[in-house]
Amino acid sequence: MKNFFNKALTLLIVYYSYMLEYRSELILWVLSGSLPIILMGVWIKAAEGGNFELTAVDFARYFFAVFLVRQLTVVWVIYEFEKEVVQGKLSLRLLQPIDPVFHHLCNHISERFARMPFVFLLIGLFFLLYPQAFWVPNLVDLVFFTLSAVLAFALRFLIQYTLAMLAFWTERATALENFWFLFFLFLSGMIAPLEVFPEAVRNVVMFTPFPYLINFPASILVGLPIDLTRGFLSILGWLLIFIGANRLLWRAGLKRYSGMGA
Repeated sequence: MKNFFNKALTLLIVYYSYMLEYRSELILWVLSGSLPIILMGVWIKAAEGGNFELTAVDFARYFFAVFLVRQLTVVWVIYEFEKEVVQGKLSLRLLQPIDPVFHHLCNHISERFARMPFVFLLIGLFFLLYPQAFWVPNLVDLVFFTLSAVLAFALRFLIQYTLAMLAFWTERATALENFWFLFFLFLSGMIAPLEVFPEAVRNVVMFTPFPYLINFPASILVGLPIDLTRGFLSILGWLLIFIGANRLLWRAGLKRYSGMGA
């Protein structure tokens, strides 16, 4: 176990140093996730002239939380894994005494630490420009938000890594990710809070993994009514489902992998 943690720490340090070499790109990556801030203005105007359960300030806080969750849970593993399989670079990973997933996971975690200073600057700018939305979450909400954000990242990473396994059968696994992203965009709460969805639609969506990736942690942070027990159990349930699917596809994919392009 000690040896495992030493390897993990080494990978984290290496990938963190690697990410610091691309600070300019990190700023662009952070800004590329600012869609919730744009949508915030749209929904604030809608709240001022419409009849919604949420006020303009509620919408502002919600989309701020969505922006923060997106920064904490952004994932790109499928693009890297597909390249490794197609170009044969996965062969080098397989020779190492550690599962290749840990390279990708440590890469993502290290990127979070490198990204956060820029995120905090944008958070400060947001509250400076829109001080009415400023609030301090209570300690309980903050703890549950942190836990839910970590689990949401784990689920998002696992979903995309599972889809990445299809690179063993097709050279365009990312095309399926792009199709999946359409559902993620509309059903996760990124475009609109689930509270504005018709109840029948919302009840169906809650049986999918999408709302637990964005809407669930964002709602916790801003104090919107949410079923914590159902939310955390749902995340854990979907994690188990995708872990099982991922391992099955991994074993089947390795039997097909030929290292072409290496």
